[in-house]
Amino acid sequence: MAKVELKQPIVQEISENIKDAQSVVVVDYRGLTVAEDTQLRKALREAGVTYKVYKNTLVSRAVEGTQFESLKDVLEGPNAFAISTTDATAPARVLAKFAKTAPALEIKAGVVEGNFYDEAGMKTIASIPSREELLSKLLGSLQSPITNLARVLNQIAEQGGAADAAVEAAPAEETPAEEAAETPAE
Repeated sequence: MAKVELKQPIVQEISENIKDAQSVVVVDYRGLTVAEDTQLRKALREAGVTYKVYKNTLVSRAVEGTQFESLKDVLEGPNAFAISTTDATAPARVLAKFAKTAPALEIKAGVVEGNFYDEAGMKTIASIPSREELLSKLLGSLQSPITNLARVLNQIAEQGGAADAAVEAAPAEETPAEEAAETPAE
């Protein structure tokens, strides 16, 4: 069996992984301990991100003619690839957060929604909140005016109820003008 035939299934696997990907991030993982690597893989898996180490030549073949072709320029040295099909910013966010505690991890570059970003660009992408965070902020801002309105209406109702009770509790007193109006004029 020829070497090309052995490598074809791996190229096919890479192609399948990136086919519907919203983002692919390339990292240099040299210097990570086994424990750090295990922790990183777990964090990425929990975020729904595929994380694999592939040979650069095989990745180069797989990305040819795709939106990820621009990654060919950074495929030097040992690389790992973080691929997300659901959340475009998830790989960058998780990797950048992890790199704070494991400085050996280096984000080289990535393609997010068809656009190539270098290391600095990926750090900017990493600062974008997740879709869930953005939705919760939106929901919070939408609920805020409604909640405030409900509080104001409740306070008005409480004050109005107290005022009505005070009127009922006080005996009705007639003013001298009202008494004069009731007395028939002679």
